Amino acid sequence: MPNPIDRRSFLARGTAAAAGLTVAGATGGLFTGRASAAQSASSGSGTEHANGISTAKPKKGGKLVFGTTAEEKGFDPTTATFDTPGVQYARTVFDPLTIIDANGKVQPYLAQSVTPNPDYSVWTVTMRPNVSFHDGTPCDGAAIATNFEAQKASLLTGSALSNIDSIAVTSPPVVTVTMKAPWVPFDFYLAGGIGGQVAYIAAPSMLKSSTGTSHPVGTGPFVFGEWDQNDHFTAHRNPSYWRPGYPYLDTIEYRPIPDSQALLNSLLSGSVDLIQTDTSSVVKALQGNPSLSYIDDKTHLIGEPDMNCLLLNLSAPPFNNLSVRQAVAMAINSKQYAAVIDQNVNPPSNGPFVAGSPYYAPDGYPKYNPSKARNLIAKVAHQTGKPVSVNINHVPDSFDSKIGQFLQQQLANVGIQVSLSPVQQDQIINTALTGKFQAQVWTQFSATDPDLNYIFWSPTQINSAFSINMARNTDQAMETALIKGRQSADSATRAQAYQQVSTLMAKDLPYIWTDRNVWAVASQPRVENFNNPTTPAGTPAFGLIAGVVWPGQIWLNS
Repeated sequence: MPNPIDRRSFLARGTAAAAGLTVAGATGGLFTGRASAAQSASSGSGTEHANGISTAKPKKGGKLVFGTTAEEKGFDPTTATFDTPGVQYARTVFDPLTIIDANGKVQPYLAQSVTPNPDYSVWTVTMRPNVSFHDGTPCDGAAIATNFEAQKASLLTGSALSNIDSIAVTSPPVVTVTMKAPWVPFDFYLAGGIGGQVAYIAAPSMLKSSTGTSHPVGTGPFVFGEWDQNDHFTAHRNPSYWRPGYPYLDTIEYRPIPDSQALLNSLLSGSVDLIQTDTSSVVKALQGNPSLSYIDDKTHLIGEPDMNCLLLNLSAPPFNNLSVRQAVAMAINSKQYAAVIDQNVNPPSNGPFVAGSPYYAPDGYPKYNPSKARNLIAKVAHQTGKPVSVNINHVPDSFDSKIGQFLQQQLANVGIQVSLSPVQQDQIINTALTGKFQAQVWTQFSATDPDLNYIFWSPTQINSAFSINMARNTDQAMETALIKGRQSADSATRAQAYQQVSTLMAKDLPYIWTDRNVWAVASQPRVENFNNPTTPAGTPAFGLIAGVVWPGQIWLNS
């Protein structure tokens, strides 16, 4: 799969799987697949695995070494760019205000309660008593307000919170957040997944410190130990954690291993205990190895997954021409892409939502039709008096280079001249934000609720210098649908709104869809319970989401 935007993002990511896919969301439906660690879970390949869920009595102690797909630039939720490893790091030293339960509903976590008024224009956050940050200061209403104000003022996260009008501490444990307009899924932003880094509550002393981003201070299950960037991040058990009995581990150490084969080899050799991955070749290898514990999100999903696509710049030639966009969509065979690029690990896609989701709209996206695409390109060339040429940016690793070459061949088959430009990972997002591109190999949009993608899809997020709506799609009907989804409390109305979003994308074609991303986590057998989180009330919570698990309830059986 392509390197996701959420590897260095602002807030942060198929028909073949439809029969087995269950999505927790507006409908509340869910297949939990819960079992003890001694029981097995199918990977979808016919191989049975232990599935990271244990009902045995936990053991305390020990050190877990966790291999991640990338390194971070920092820990400060107001300035760092949390991708999948970043969210994993954050869950280690911070806590989110809410958590998603096993039915896909939001429940309180660090907060004692998060409640709206009847029209969702005012939200009240009430904190638990006697919770302290790692520096001993209270995590009270004033601390929450300090975090919200810092997030709202941040150049990084401020756009996501632009609907907030005011933040007030109305009593020592209580913060009242008043919105400019109703905001129904605001509590999903406080659950701390991809797109929800505003959820992670840092000590005010950390936010004020010039070195805070390299020395996190939160309320989380582990206390920061050391960070040797690009080598390891180590944290130790919080002896005063507010959830009694947790965590079980003495120490957790993260090791960033960006090379996917090296990441797999580190698990197989035992140099790390557990890994996360969304590289299809690694996922396939893990699926075929029953000696490992293994889970993925191919059939157990909340909200929407990361989607692989070609990101188009609609503000400049050639993609300001709808006929060119339609031709590109019809030229790319998503089923062939899924087979050639992702070894059929990732199901083909034709929109931002997967079949089985309440938000999925099945019709409208152009079908694979190279003959019709060729005719469209010929007409455009005749009208403009020159051939249609496209430059595609991609990260210069072997995998993304292969993607670029595949797309180049598919487009050449319909008469489009394609050049490929390698762009380093730490720069490719800047090119998208500043509009200095025609097309880019892309992965994005994992979200526990589709409203978390509002800033990426809304035409209000476009300007001449810096656009978070990186495709620069100006369709005002999109804004209408997004606001309807944001402001309606009725699940059927919300589903209809996001179906309209999907339909509009099939018409406007800001993204050329290929396949959906599949995230997996696998471990050595001694690692127990990495996919069995609970809410503070003791009820089951949702496990793996976009490659991230909860570290506080993991334990080792040896």
